Amino acid sequence: MDRLEAMSILVAVAETGSLSAAGRRLNLPLSSVSRKISDLEAHLKTRLLTRTSRQAALTDSGRAYLAACRRILEEVAEAERAAAGEYAAPRGGLVITAPIVFGRRHVLPVVLEFLAAYPEVDIRLRLIDQRVSLVEENIDLALRIGPLADSSLVALKLGTMRRVVVASPAYLERRGRPQTLEDLTQHDCIDRPTSLWTFGAAAPSRSRLDVNTAEAAIDAAIAGAGLAHALLYQAVDAVREGKLVILLERFEPEPWPVSLVHAGQGLLPLKLRAFLDFAAPALRTRLAGIGLSSQKTQG
Repeated sequence: MDRLEAMSILVAVAETGSLSAAGRRLNLPLSSVSRKISDLEAHLKTRLLTRTSRQAALTDSGRAYLAACRRILEEVAEAERAAAGEYAAPRGGLVITAPIVFGRRHVLPVVLEFLAAYPEVDIRLRLIDQRVSLVEENIDLALRIGPLADSSLVALKLGTMRRVVVASPAYLERRGRPQTLEDLTQHDCIDRPTSLWTFGAAAPSRSRLDVNTAEAAIDAAIAGAGLAHALLYQAVDAVREGKLVILLERFEPEPWPVSLVHAGQGLLPLKLRAFLDFAAPALRTRLAGIGLSSQKTQG
């Protein structure tokens, strides 16, 4: 039994959700996929998948083994890339993730410039607001806004991002401008699952509208629905256009760090090193360009 091949098949089954779909991806007949998975289970003396006619689901043992398979296959691929000279010149693929709005506005333009400068490197850019495991998801690099809980990752700090409260001029004319955190109890606040209305202290607010994206919260604030809490980059265009006003600046919590993070284990492939060297100064310039430094003196 070719264990590496069997591991690759298991990964394909897990990613596609069925034996037949994995067979189509790998250009293997269904019978071969089924037999190789069965051989792997016999070798391990445990069941990795529960099978139905249309689906295949990982067992608890299968999920644990799948994570190990991905690590092993990546190490093998890394060795092959080194042998093929990937560490001598930037070439190969990179998987990068970033928050949706920041990624579209700031990371994507940098990626496009990098691709033009390095024609032998390919990039898969995954824009998602949820944080995912770099190791388990085979991600080379992530841009993260906020504290970094995983100390095993290597972080390159790019700058900081303010957390601001905003409202439209029309809303403020109608309801008045809050001067203290306690004033929030007298205002309509637009809530989101990731909202941080506490500002590091108890500051209860009245939420008449709950939305699940920053874009929706900003749009609602522009429409006069209430106060929105956001990261500065999410609101900066509306602030510059006069559609929103930043409030309670002197009560703002410490800005969140903006970082590029990677697993950092062993020798970095030149493609990753090249991207870090290229992207870091460009992203720092973009962060500085967002501007609107807090004055900490206005209500």
